[in-house]
Amino acid sequence: MLLKDKKYLDRIQLSYFIILIALFSIFVLALPRISIPLILAYVQSLALTPVMNILISLGMRKTQAIVVIFSILTLLIGIPLFNAIPVLIDESKNIQTWAPKIETFVKTEYTKVQRIVNKETGYHLSDTYVNEGIQIATLAADRFVVKLPNYLATLFEWVFIIPFFTFFILRDSEVFKAKFLAFIPNSIFERFYFVTHVFNHQLANYFFAKFIEALIVGVIIGTGLFFLDFKFAIILGFIAGVTNIVPYVGPLLGALPALVLAMMDYGFNSSQFGAVAGLYIVANVIDVAFVFPFLVSKIVNLHPMLVAISVIVGSHYLGVTGMIISIPVVAALKLIVTEVSNELYPNRYRN
Repeated sequence: MLLKDKKYLDRIQLSYFIILIALFSIFVLALPRISIPLILAYVQSLALTPVMNILISLGMRKTQAIVVIFSILTLLIGIPLFNAIPVLIDESKNIQTWAPKIETFVKTEYTKVQRIVNKETGYHLSDTYVNEGIQIATLAADRFVVKLPNYLATLFEWVFIIPFFTFFILRDSEVFKAKFLAFIPNSIFERFYFVTHVFNHQLANYFFAKFIEALIVGVIIGTGLFFLDFKFAIILGFIAGVTNIVPYVGPLLGALPALVLAMMDYGFNSSQFGAVAGLYIVANVIDVAFVFPFLVSKIVNLHPMLVAISVIVGSHYLGVTGMIISIPVVAALKLIVTEVSNELYPNRYRN
């Protein structure tokens, strides 16, 4: 009898739906080895859906269109990736041979700074800071080299499992969508459908834009260092591209290894050091002045202050991961708040 009561049934459906969302969230947090590639596959499917629809409109069947897309992606991404991996391994191994040289260089330069500060101010800088910094950097480098096989194994796993997930998400998207929509309570169906539709569009565009942004920065840095005949050009370009994904601090972290190596080899006042520093400045100016405004900021449609606050909060609670996901999460919350506000204050609140 109670289930025939519409209000009571709506409450049961809403509670059940919230429980399902909570369980899915727990799954995402508890099983990252599955959830991360699954989420990446979902984002990739969102980005590839428009291309698939174009091919279908040209007369292809859905499965044929997906196979064509995957074949093109294999040629554009797969072949360069497999060719680059051996180079990355060799350059990563060479980092260990350069680690003692970097340590000696940093200590020597710090000693010079100590003398200057002591002469000008009479204050003696402690060795604690530089020793702790070197220790942290050495441990990080050692862990990277030791864990490199694990990173590569994860990369190979993702190379196969992400396309596998993406294929079936694209092929069975309508079935998955229908099953998911069946669980949405009638009381929130229209709003929830609209919000998820807009968010899916924003999410796909955001991650695609960040990928293009990282690719542009990485290619500029890697190519520039290669023509400058700078050591570790490919791996430094890769680092610059990956770290660029992290808002604000990423470009600084990406530039630091190259600048330290340039100071060691050429000195701070040399033209070679200026060329390396100039390359990073040019790459990041292109990113900040052209790539980010036209690709990223317009997609999320967030005020710069809100972007900065979201990155800080994300960093506080989830570290680097929080910095990366903070912007799309805040964009989703903005969508939800906007829709709820439009519903509660139809005559007063407008986006």
